[in-house]
Amino acid sequence: MALLPTGGGKSICFQVPALALDGVCIVISPLIALMKDQVRNLVKNEIKAVAVTSALSSREIDIALDNCIYGDVKFLYISPERLTTDLFKERLKKMKVGLIAVDEAHCISQWGYDFRPPYLKIAKIREVIKHVPIIALTATATPNVVVDIQEKLGFKQQNIFQKSFERTNISYSVLYESNKYFKLDEILQKVKGTAIIYARNRRQTQDIAKYLKSKGLSADFYHAGLTNAQRDKAQKLWIDGATRVIVATNAFGMGIDKPDVRLVVHLDLPDSLEAYFQEAGRAGRDEKKAYATLLFDEADEQVLREKHIADYPEIAVIRSVYLALGNYYQLAIGSGQNETFVFDISDFCNKYKLKPTECFSALKILQLNEYISLSDALLSPSKIMVKVSNDVLYNFQLKNPRFEKLLQILLRSYSGIFEVITKIDEQLIAKRLNTNASEISTLLSELKTLELIDYEPKTDLPKITYITERKDYKNLHISPESYQTRKRQAEKKIDAIVSYCTKKDTCRSRLLLAYFGETTEKTCGICDVCTGRNDASTSNKDVARIEKKILKTLAANEFLTLSNLVMQLSDEKKSLIIEALRFMMDEKKIKHDKGRYFL
Repeated sequence: MALLPTGGGKSICFQVPALALDGVCIVISPLIALMKDQVRNLVKNEIKAVAVTSALSSREIDIALDNCIYGDVKFLYISPERLTTDLFKERLKKMKVGLIAVDEAHCISQWGYDFRPPYLKIAKIREVIKHVPIIALTATATPNVVVDIQEKLGFKQQNIFQKSFERTNISYSVLYESNKYFKLDEILQKVKGTAIIYARNRRQTQDIAKYLKSKGLSADFYHAGLTNAQRDKAQKLWIDGATRVIVATNAFGMGIDKPDVRLVVHLDLPDSLEAYFQEAGRAGRDEKKAYATLLFDEADEQVLREKHIADYPEIAVIRSVYLALGNYYQLAIGSGQNETFVFDISDFCNKYKLKPTECFSALKILQLNEYISLSDALLSPSKIMVKVSNDVLYNFQLKNPRFEKLLQILLRSYSGIFEVITKIDEQLIAKRLNTNASEISTLLSELKTLELIDYEPKTDLPKITYITERKDYKNLHISPESYQTRKRQAEKKIDAIVSYCTKKDTCRSRLLLAYFGETTEKTCGICDVCTGRNDASTSNKDVARIEKKILKTLAANEFLTLSNLVMQLSDEKKSLIIEALRFMMDEKKIKHDKGRYFL
């Protein structure tokens, strides 16, 4: 097992040995985005790699697995859910496997921050392919999770390679702020270089990016609701340095190798210290000075605890969502096993009068109990494959001139459509034929009905797969491990991150190291606690005293900038003056415009 912090080189730990060993390396990963990113990088370096995900059709999966057996594929990326399918198990028996790599291995432990039951079945494939080495990798695991991972994977003995979690180049800080936008602008003006700003929801990412642009900063936003093209563009511009600040939800950053990030700011409390440490660790991978700052106020704790309640709806609600889901797809009890459906959560919730957040949480619990599998929401491009021979297709063209030009364009533009399922672009085809994409889709659908081609139109909606047949909702069993145990664990994790934020007398780095089982007497010397930045900033008495001084000073002067006020109140700390000014603006006791304060 390799326990290496974010940026510690986990991918190299399995990619290099896999290249040296004979056979395919099976990489088990929970994130489609991460799989795609790693496959793209390997292919770019002329290393054959494929990812089998829920975005593929059954025919595409069949072909990909065949290529792993009979072709020269070196890396097969696969989700843990896929391991137990009959198709995969049969192909696995014929595969020459050199190495099994379990990425994000903390998902195998119910004590981890992202437990997923399908991970528990990984050990079973070792019964099919015996004597194949296995490596488990994660960036975030507490001591009990480390032990649990190795037990669940059937390690014969404890065998861990661990790098210290200490990041001496990162200054960790918790700053107590009510006006977070103001503080964020101030931080970005001080700390130069590339930055990631983490926000809790999609709308907030857009609002903050807009605010930063209004302050003259180069900023963009990123979240799962954007199309693939939009996400790729935003990510590329940021990686290339054309965009300085990316404002994102926590989906951003997984597997992205950008060493020169100088600043990571969290505007909201993450769900756990594990998640925070992983996200903050995306700063300073080049080992130069970097900053990880968490902006915190008392309301944040309440928001996080309310989210926790929403994450664990009552059992009756979970059963009602399961019942509605079966009705939505018109499945009879006892049917539906291994069937996959496109899922529009907005339409589903509207139809059955469900709250979206509650519904999504219920679906996640149903997934943990292995009733369903919910794919990531990602754009799945249109795909086709010709099912008949070239001669049959040619004869069809002669008899059906309406399809002739379309088929000619397809054969010229997409090589291999007789052998493999191929991604196509209806918009591009339409442009070449001087028509519209809708007309192309109609013609392709007709060809599919005639059983000449397989055709799957693109969709950016997630998909739901029934792992078991539909059951009577009254007999639905929700395991205590997936509900009560996880609920208690999540509460402990909230307590831990709140404690991290509210402790003002212990070095931040020491707190993080202790959480992950490392003890040290050494202090970092660069966090907010070590530098005393929060010593007096929250003292109500001091703020009240300075507030009186500011009112008196502004009464004597029509307009004053922050620099003027700091100069006139030279016996007071600048941080206290700023704190008092924010409070006074919130209370509408003073006004602020074009950098000047006035009554």
